[in-house]
Amino acid sequence: VQLQASGGGLVQPGGSLRLSCTGAGLRLETYAIGWFRQAPGKEREGLTCASSTDDSTSYAASVQGRFTISRDNAKNMVYLEMNNLKPEDTAVYFCAARFTRGYCTAVAGLFSVWGQGTQVTVSS
Repeated sequence: VQLQASGGGLVQPGGSLRLSCTGAGLRLETYAIGWFRQAPGKEREGLTCASSTDDSTSYAASVQGRFTISRDNAKNMVYLEMNNLKPEDTAVYFCAARFTRGYCTAVAGLFSVWGQGTQVTVSS
């Protein structure tokens, strides 16, 4: 059981990217899904979480209003739409899953299933 994040790349400041998260052997709709990132020399930062049982989501202040998490249960995918990207958004981005109900927050220590990340570089 593993998650895989994809869709990263190089983008100019102010640009947009959409990251995708898919799970091999895992029905994502039954898990709370969080997105995280880690820049070189920094701790892993929780960005957003989508509940498995309702439509609630949570966002870190650093991405509130710029990033949007969404699900496509038919495709077993979770997305992170990132707009108005800034150089400080440069990091490796990860998705993770947690079996919990109700409202969730992106606290890394609470998530048990992780996958390989995808690099996002924001630079002109």
